[in-house]
Amino acid sequence: MIPAHLADKFARHFLSSIKRERQVFTARFIDIVIHSGEQVLISRLYRTDFKRSIADVFRIQVISNSDVRSPIITLGSTSFFHVRVNNLYVVAVTKTNANAALVFEYCYRLISIAKSYFGKVDEEAVKNNFVLIYELIDEINDFGYPQNSEIDTLKSYITTESIMSSAYAAEESSKITTQATGATSWRRGDVKYKKNEAFVDVVETVNLSMSAKGTILRADVDGHIQMRAYLSGTPECKFGLNDKLVIDKNERGVSDAVELDDCRFHQCVRLTEFDASRTISFIPPDGEFELMRYRCTSNVKLPLRIIPTVNEIGTTQVSYTVTVKGNFGVKLSATNVVLKIPTPLNTTTVDCKAANGKAKYVPAENLVVWKIPRIQGGQECTFTATADLTSTTVRQVWARPPIDVDFQVLMFTASGLIVRFLKVFEKSNYHSIKWVRYLTKASGSYQIRVSFGFPIGF
Repeated sequence: MIPAHLADKFARHFLSSIKRERQVFTARFIDIVIHSGEQVLISRLYRTDFKRSIADVFRIQVISNSDVRSPIITLGSTSFFHVRVNNLYVVAVTKTNANAALVFEYCYRLISIAKSYFGKVDEEAVKNNFVLIYELIDEINDFGYPQNSEIDTLKSYITTESIMSSAYAAEESSKITTQATGATSWRRGDVKYKKNEAFVDVVETVNLSMSAKGTILRADVDGHIQMRAYLSGTPECKFGLNDKLVIDKNERGVSDAVELDDCRFHQCVRLTEFDASRTISFIPPDGEFELMRYRCTSNVKLPLRIIPTVNEIGTTQVSYTVTVKGNFGVKLSATNVVLKIPTPLNTTTVDCKAANGKAKYVPAENLVVWKIPRIQGGQECTFTATADLTSTTVRQVWARPPIDVDFQVLMFTASGLIVRFLKVFEKSNYHSIKWVRYLTKASGSYQIRVSFGFPIGF
């Protein structure tokens, strides 16, 4: 038996410790507001700390204040975390010292979930689906605490006509609970397909900045691996790349090794196994998902070589000769190639001649747009033009912007990354078909600077 005075003291100490733990834990709670800039579209306040007028505070202090550029602003004891998408503000509000990374991850997850349900996230879509949005917010947020945000799990019990038209049976509820609380919350165990297939897309974006003398100032690759898994049951997948650490350890002398930086994985990947053996082992979600992201900053293979020559002819004309060469195998081709070649500010007309594709002068943007539908590996395409200039009384200095190149090359990786193997193991031992596709592209990030015979100014 515990004496009464000790029992009372123990109870007070126990309650105070719970209170302290509760105060620490509540540092993670957030309230959500979606604002169009003119009116509040969605407001979900979980605590009594805030009133609906908190949205007006955000509108006045942040939206109407052009000096505010930070995504986080603290006014008194209140912190506003906002993300902007299509002129909408997704705002998380808290009065505690919340984890900023967690709050922003929640906001971006909310946007991704909304896109998966009704496509583009804009004011009209929010107004048309506000009941669904409230239901989603209440499901992924429990009294202000972020909970399950797996899209596949949410779609199994929060449905719209475009996703699931027929009502699910009562026994589905237990399966959903198991999926949401089990070790693999991103996948259900009763998935069945007549044809078991896995599609892997390695997509890379090349970033290039080249000086007028041909010196590479910057060359790196931002890549991600997108996967679509249509596999029955709960398969175990093992994924192998020509990663430099793996090649150096197991296959010395192989020259096609790639050094990857900043690898980020989907939550299904077992990170401990990757750190130990650099093998990507995982149980994939059903359907499409992003397996990993990476960067490569060394030994970047440039798909297109651009050779620009620009000369001034007196003070009234500028001549252009631009050559593009496919720097990859003859069996491959670059498609949707677009070169944006800048012209001086006082250009009146441009006489364009392109043996391949079409070139057109766009006066509103002060550039020539040269479009080439396809360039085979090793092929050279040449563009020539003469820009006529008008004399001006006021001398205007031209900034000489670089040439921008956009393109896509299938079955080519600028980093040299190769999927060495993809193995699928499942207890029923079924046969699975794997497909791998590579795509390298550039959009506004492939730039070559231009030099002139002497400084130009108009």
